[in-house]
Amino acid sequence: MIRLLFSLVVPVVAFGSAVAFSSVSGHASEKAPPEPAGMQALFNGKDLTGWDGDPRLWSVRDGVIHGETTERNKAQGNTFLIWKEGKVHDFELRLSFRCNATNNSGIQYRSKHITEGKVGNAWVVRGYQHEIRNENMLPNVSGFIYDEGGKRGRICLAGEHAVWEASDGKKVISNLLDAEEFRQLMKVDQWNDVVIIARGNHMQHYLNGKKILDFTDKDPELALLDGILAVQLHAGEPMWVEFKNIRLSHLK
Repeated sequence: MIRLLFSLVVPVVAFGSAVAFSSVSGHASEKAPPEPAGMQALFNGKDLTGWDGDPRLWSVRDGVIHGETTERNKAQGNTFLIWKEGKVHDFELRLSFRCNATNNSGIQYRSKHITEGKVGNAWVVRGYQHEIRNENMLPNVSGFIYDEGGKRGRICLAGEHAVWEASDGKKVISNLLDAEEFRQLMKVDQWNDVVIIARGNHMQHYLNGKKILDFTDKDPELALLDGILAVQLHAGEPMWVEFKNIRLSHLK
């Protein structure tokens, strides 16, 4: 009994108030840090000023960014709504999303706008993507890092604390949460809150107030240290996705 009580207490003492002990699996779930003061609003809630995307597919409805493909208005490949007001280096990004489950979306960061040879789609972006899905069963869920337009595929999955070594690829250090914890955390068909924090080659993703991914990209040839922000509509089945409360802080 003494040994059991010790194992329950140590995570809280060792990591402080930013860590909550989960009774579901025994994982220590780190809470998102408090929002910094003075974050820059990237969306004015009225129109797409500061953003650029296919006008057939992106609009503002009821104060939120609304992206939608239909059988009549299809995406010519994956297409993006691009924030046009600069690049991000070390940053903290916060926003809320919701979508349907017929397809998937994403949040691009430290990415590149590809303008060469893309007939019919002027809004192609490549780079790190925070996956967006209306699902709650690992691994096909929101929060993993996808190498959009690259060769590495799913670089780091939701629930993983991992590094990518130039010689050996991905190595998982530990698990941040399990399938049942994620199922309880993700709000299917509702608004979900995202926090992305990137410092140097270290990236952290939070969903609804809890850390779901911790990744360090140690490949000097492939790691991305700056680039643009964008949000995605995926080619294929008709879908919709919405974003609101988009705000950014440049970190020093």
